[in-house]
Amino acid sequence: MSEEQAVRDSGAAALAVPEPAAGMLDLERELEEQLAAATMDSLFLEQETNFREGEVVRGRIVEVMDDRVLVDIGYKSEGTVSIGEFSRPDDLKPGDEFDVFIDEPENENGMPVLSKIKADRIKNWEIVQKIYEEDGIIEGIIARRVKGGLKVDIGIDAFMPASQLTFRPTGDLERYIGQKMEVKIIKLTKRRRNVVVSRRKLLEEQRAGEKQRLLDTIAVGRVIPGEVKNITDFGAFVDVGGIDGLLHVTDMSWGRVKHPSQVVSVGDKIEVMVLNFDPQSERISLGLKQKSENPWKTAVDQYPVGSIQRGKVVSMTDYGAFVQLEEGVEGMVHVSEMSWTRRVRHPNEVLELDNEVAVMVLSVDPEAEKIALGIKQTQPNPWKSIGERFPIGSTVSGVVRNLTDYGAFVQLEEGIDGLLHVSDVSWTDKVTHPNEVLEKGQEVTVKILSIDPEAEKISVGMKQLEEDPWMRVIEKLPIGSHVEVEIAKLVSFGAFAKLENGVEGLIHVSELADDRIQKPEEVLNVGDKVMAKVISIGPVDRKIGLSVREYERDLEKQMISEHGQSSGGQVDVSAQVQRSVPGYEAGKSLEDVAHEMMAAVRNAERAAAEAAAAAAAEAAPVADEAPAADADTEEKAE
Repeated sequence: MSEEQAVRDSGAAALAVPEPAAGMLDLERELEEQLAAATMDSLFLEQETNFREGEVVRGRIVEVMDDRVLVDIGYKSEGTVSIGEFSRPDDLKPGDEFDVFIDEPENENGMPVLSKIKADRIKNWEIVQKIYEEDGIIEGIIARRVKGGLKVDIGIDAFMPASQLTFRPTGDLERYIGQKMEVKIIKLTKRRRNVVVSRRKLLEEQRAGEKQRLLDTIAVGRVIPGEVKNITDFGAFVDVGGIDGLLHVTDMSWGRVKHPSQVVSVGDKIEVMVLNFDPQSERISLGLKQKSENPWKTAVDQYPVGSIQRGKVVSMTDYGAFVQLEEGVEGMVHVSEMSWTRRVRHPNEVLELDNEVAVMVLSVDPEAEKIALGIKQTQPNPWKSIGERFPIGSTVSGVVRNLTDYGAFVQLEEGIDGLLHVSDVSWTDKVTHPNEVLEKGQEVTVKILSIDPEAEKISVGMKQLEEDPWMRVIEKLPIGSHVEVEIAKLVSFGAFAKLENGVEGLIHVSELADDRIQKPEEVLNVGDKVMAKVISIGPVDRKIGLSVREYERDLEKQMISEHGQSSGGQVDVSAQVQRSVPGYEAGKSLEDVAHEMMAAVRNAERAAAEAAAAAAAEAAPVADEAPAADADTEEKAE
């Protein structure tokens, strides 16, 4: 029975009288209502005294409005709760019950001001405190980043230092915001209501349990699950349950792996085989490829030498390309095995990654796990029929593709080059570098000199298109013949002179004159035309020796001979010479006398020329040049 009903019953009992008249009944009813109202007011007043600021009471939703919710807490008027304190306001409906915190018993409108969030925090604090005392686990949501760590909502605000998030420090804390995770409460201050949580401690406890279970059950050869935690150049570290094992790059695949990231990524869940385990140091070696049979054991039967296979280009180097024939089996195609005709400098000139190509197996070494492959062998070899297309001695046209120090490469057809050596450019010109007579891209006509299909080489020549002028030299210029030559080049030991047919001969410095000549420049200039005598011919080394001195001697002999014949035959030559030549000494031959005479004539001509030059210098009208002319004249006079 309620208090209100009890009050009413007691009031009715106190006023009970025998059957009254009608007027009395109305008076009694009025008095009863007054007593009942007084009792209710006293009860409400008594209940009001039970609602104090800071208490948590149970409330029931009366009405949901746009910005607030009216809640009945058993007070004389409903209280209000801001709509923003509800995580899912659209789900609210009249009749829902929840705990609220009394912020103010009455506001200016006489209504209690309530808070659901504060009530939840008070209730959650009790839960958090209990979990901390029992060393339990609580779930939280990363709310935001703060200085030194993260704020975690576990029903109340808690702080997680950055060092307590994971095993390894991380600077990227932003990516964890909004994530749900289980944590351990590692510190709780009741007075200040501070809570510090750690995910790392929970992970360490879980890892310790997993580690012990792993140590109890691990065995070499067993396949166990793991998660890739880190990748290095030499392999990957895999967490297999509290212990990080090393998966070396050589144990990832039977094929060639340049970097572990080609096979695994951080966070991958993989199964690995235990290759080695040391219980003392707790080191584990793991393998991926060992889960399947080694394909190299059957490579000889699977890929016989000479067979044509198809594969995919998986990687390239400067010297070749690797082609995958199957998972774990790769062969190498060297650049020299890619084309019969092209000079391939890098495999990307003819191949692309992930291309499927046809290859021929050239060799198989299962022990070293190597297969040599060739691409050009899958196509006909054009060098086998090169002699039919370019017979030796035939004349062909080509384009100068490249110049080197020793010659030029002439492209005869796509991929077929012939070598034009510098010695085969000209019969007569001394070509030291092909760029003296040829240019890259120039079209030339050459003759096929030789073909070596095995070495894939062709030799061509330009000078062979013309007759060898040396044959005409031997026929028309025998030793002792006189010939007019043009000085082409002066060197320290003589002068090179060009004959009419372009062949050059050498006039040694000792063959320039009877007198001793130090430098050829003293008596000759480039472009001078002089008469000389052929004194030697070397057909093998193609050298011709010329002499101006011998030519002059032959000329002197001829003059003397002609003079003797014209005198009638009875002339005393010695007496005539004695009378006509001053300083003649008896006993000298006519030849010696002639040489002395010619030398005297040359000396006289040289003195006259020097005198003329000196006179011209003295007569120069420019005053500034007078000292130079005088000095020059003095030098010549000396």
